[in-house]
Amino acid sequence: MWWRSARRRRAGDRVLIGEVARRSGVSARMLRHYDSLGLVRPTGRTSTGYREYTAADIRLIFQVESLRSLGLSLRDVRRALDDPGFAPSALIDDLIRQTRDRIAGEMELLNRLRRIGAAEPADWGDVLETVALLRGLGSESAGRRQRAALASVEKVSVEALVEAVLGEADPHVAGALRWALAQSADSGLALLAEGLRSPQAEVRRRAVETVAEIPHDAATDLLRDALTHIDIVVRQHAALALGARGVADAVPTLVDMVVGEAHDVDAADTLSALASDTALADQITTALVDRLAHESVPPAARRRLTQALADIPGPAASGALAELTRDQDRVVAMTATYVLGLRGVDG
Repeated sequence: MWWRSARRRRAGDRVLIGEVARRSGVSARMLRHYDSLGLVRPTGRTSTGYREYTAADIRLIFQVESLRSLGLSLRDVRRALDDPGFAPSALIDDLIRQTRDRIAGEMELLNRLRRIGAAEPADWGDVLETVALLRGLGSESAGRRQRAALASVEKVSVEALVEAVLGEADPHVAGALRWALAQSADSGLALLAEGLRSPQAEVRRRAVETVAEIPHDAATDLLRDALTHIDIVVRQHAALALGARGVADAVPTLVDMVVGEAHDVDAADTLSALASDTALADQITTALVDRLAHESVPPAARRRLTQALADIPGPAASGALAELTRDQDRVVAMTATYVLGLRGVDG
């Protein structure tokens, strides 16, 4: 070791502070600081007052530096070295937490800088405006977040808007954020698709609600994909949005919603709107009648299906209702008879 060779050049077995500093990489100033704290005190001094370190002193210096490299403060280093019964586990856990917090803070700063850069500021005024909007989006005040969302179109990155909308619990603020994304040239669909894959149900719901308000063909395609999502809530929101866009792919899920009493009124209204297309009216009628005939469908669900069928125009629906006037379920039969009477059709 280097201090052994150095020791041969010094009196006895001690090394002066200057050589310790040169060989260890720990500055002489820091070594003096360690001495003043009582952390690493040199074993002796020369007749002229220079600090002299033994091999044991040098090993202690390296131990101090090793513990400092883990992020320990000098006070914690002293505790660790002075107390033979000191348990490191609690301190290590605390260091892990501090490190995670520090990384999170650095990532937040990095994201903010990226968003400012994405806004392509022309001058420092633009930078300050973007910073103000980003702070507004992260404010604890719902009113301030809403105002920031409404002012943020084309002024902050779409990434910032998507992150905000996926984390927003207030419905008014979320609505403003969805509006801002819908107005943006880049609606952040790729990021919203990631939101649909989130392990958090609330994030998935917010993602599909946001996609539903983006009037692009790419959004429609993403909603079609969402019809097969593992999350039933995502499937339901996607079906309602697709139905409003006149997409027939939504029909099976909408019928399931009527049966399952999940937003069944909205689902029935959407089916009725889709049925304004004559080509779809028969398809919807067939889907409703098939479910009515299924033995596993409970009575309450059959009644909801009959009510949904009542809002479907066309001869096919009228013919199905005529069959239902003789249904064993009295409520179903009475509903069918009443609707046919309004249509001027005999049962």
